[in-house]
Amino acid sequence: MPWRVLKSILILPLNAAGTIPGLILWGSRDGDYGWSVPPITALRLWLAVESAAIGMALVAATMRLFIRVGEGTPAPWDPPANLVVRGPYRYVRNPMISGMLFMLTAEALFFASIPVTTWILIFLAANMVYFPLVEEKGLEARFGADYLTHKANVPRWLPRLKSWKGQ
Repeated sequence: MPWRVLKSILILPLNAAGTIPGLILWGSRDGDYGWSVPPITALRLWLAVESAAIGMALVAATMRLFIRVGEGTPAPWDPPANLVVRGPYRYVRNPMISGMLFMLTAEALFFASIPVTTWILIFLAANMVYFPLVEEKGLEARFGADYLTHKANVPRWLPRLKSWKGQ
C-alpha cells in the first residue's frame, strides 16, 4: 500500500473511528456516563457487530474505488483525479461518511456509551456543514457538469433505493 494512501487512512478514518472514541471512552470510564462491554447474549453486541461489518465494508469499498478508479485517496489534500460514480456512489454521494457513521454507531452500541454517541452527532454535524460548503464546491470546480449530473441524481446522505444508472 503506497504511503499516500496509508497516510490518509491513518489521519482520517483511524482518528475519527479509533483515536477519538478511544480517548472518549478512556476519559469517561470513571465519569458519570461510564461504559460497559456487552455479554455475548446482548442484542446490542450483535447490532454492534452488524453495524461494524456494514461500516467497514462501505469504507473499504469506497477507499478501493478512490484508489483504483479515482486515482487518488480519500484525503482532501490528495483527492481523486477522476470522479467516482460506481458501486455505493450510485446510491449515495457520501458512502464513506455513511460507513464511518456505521462504525461509530457500532462503537457506541458495543460500549453503551453516551459520550461516543455524542461524538457521532458532532461528527455528523461537522460533515453536514463541511460537505455542502467545501467538498461539493471543490468537486464542482474539478469535475464540472459530470459532478453536477451526479449531484442532481444521487442524494447526499440518505441512499436511493435503486442504483443510479447514469454516467
